[in-house]
Amino acid sequence: MVVYLALRPTKPSFYLQDLQLHSINLGDPSLSATAQVTLASRNPNDRVGIFYRRLDVFVTYRDEPVTVPISLPPMYQGHRDVTIWSPVLSGESVPVAGYVAEAMKQDIASGYVSLQVKIDGRVKWKVGSWISGSYHLFVSCPAMLAAGPGGMPLGGGPNGTGGAVASLKFTQPTGCTVGT
Repeated sequence: MVVYLALRPTKPSFYLQDLQLHSINLGDPSLSATAQVTLASRNPNDRVGIFYRRLDVFVTYRDEPVTVPISLPPMYQGHRDVTIWSPVLSGESVPVAGYVAEAMKQDIASGYVSLQVKIDGRVKWKVGSWISGSYHLFVSCPAMLAAGPGGMPLGGGPNGTGGAVASLKFTQPTGCTVGT
């Protein structure tokens, strides 16, 4: 406890660098999606390392999961280090509320979709040979996708967006909120 109070470890910073939506099919009342996200984490501490014991990454739309959680491998992040992950996230026939599927169809048709990339996990702090107990880490990264050139054409299939075809692209890297 004395070590913890003396060093006051700071939470890591997370940044969403990219989100590529490879496919999305809206069924009734389910959704299938595949996306690749690029996330960066920075340890701001001078003398405190971070053990990421468990990190589960998933995508939500209007607080409903649209991909299943993918577990990142456990790892250690040293002082002032930056770590980059780029997992592929997918969900096949993920059940969603009817209003959520309808809202996503409308958002795709309008050319803007707001998603959240979320990370739920456990971390430990390390100073010298001392390792803390486990702490909960919850990260939320906003991801705005907008119609534009170079995006992925979506929908149009038998379970797509009802024949409407949109091309959505990640608009800009964003900082994430980090809670423990």
